[in-house]
Amino acid sequence: MLLKSLYSFLATLSFGVLFNIKGKNLLFASLGGSLTWYIYLAVLNYSNYNLFALFASSLFAGIYSEIFARILKSPVTTFSVCSIITLVPGGGMYYTMLQSVQGNINMFLSTGLDTISSAGAIAVGILLASSITKVIVFIHRIRKTSRQN
Repeated sequence: MLLKSLYSFLATLSFGVLFNIKGKNLLFASLGGSLTWYIYLAVLNYSNYNLFALFASSLFAGIYSEIFARILKSPVTTFSVCSIITLVPGGGMYYTMLQSVQGNINMFLSTGLDTISSAGAIAVGILLASSITKVIVFIHRIRKTSRQN
């Protein structure tokens, strides 16, 4: 798992360079991709349920992105996109379209549903992390203003 995480770090690093992320942000965005992939493999090894592993790892990626965006004073998308790039079901999208072109309707629907489910699990994980962060920031602002009054 560690070797696969190292490969994920290199892939995310390359993606970050391609999208012109610079300096410390590039290093921490790549580290986020590597840790997200490690979490995915660990949860998949433990639960053997792909959608749960995708959800848990994307939730981690969202929390990681929110934290490091505030620490490094950068946009959250700098870290979140790089963190989830290794989770994106590109192979599923390819095989869905391949089955469509070949006319295998049953395989097309099966593969397409699996791909949409995977993408949905990733989106819900990121959305949940973002929502939790917004609630925490809102509560913090309310407490701060009530202390000043």
